[in-house]
Amino acid sequence: MVAAVSQPQDAGPRIEPEAYRDVMGRFVTGVTIVTCLDERRGRSHPWGTTVNAFSSVSLEPPLVLVCIGRERSIHPIIARAGRFAVNILGEDCQALSDCFAGAPGSRAKDAFCEAAYRLGQDGLPVLEASIAYIECLVEQTLEAGDHTIYLARVTGLGTSEVHPLPLLYYRGRYLRIERAATAALQGKPDERYPER
Repeated sequence: MVAAVSQPQDAGPRIEPEAYRDVMGRFVTGVTIVTCLDERRGRSHPWGTTVNAFSSVSLEPPLVLVCIGRERSIHPIIARAGRFAVNILGEDCQALSDCFAGAPGSRAKDAFCEAAYRLGQDGLPVLEASIAYIECLVEQTLEAGDHTIYLARVTGLGTSEVHPLPLLYYRGRYLRIERAATAALQGKPDERYPER
């Protein structure tokens, strides 16, 4: 099912893109790389792109959403394949994030950023460097502005044996949780997560 989101005619004053970007940049996000396989012409070729617009939606059933810019080279591949993997990055993965985002660097994006990967439970590329991954089957798409929102059911998942701190993104830059490595975490403990 595909739907479009449009802005009402009387939506009020126009929001300037730079002001909107500045405000949204103050919301800290994790960093992921969304991957999938392009299986045209009888061969499988891995594709990936850096995404921070990712969220859990539902526990029962397990659903997530990702937002992919329609100008991204991976966009038509996900549209055709109807499935993708979300690779959650640790703080040592900045170079991978930059490469998959298309930033200049020493890695070749057309060579899957020289990233080591394996095929997950559902045959999707899972980055060896990720601290966790989720394999997804698209259930709904929603055209929203210059992005497509993919609502997807989780079909496979896993975590790395070691658990480094996550890579974060804030105001257009990477952010690391240095204090959390040496100071006690604040808030009510959750018994589902063992102490470090």
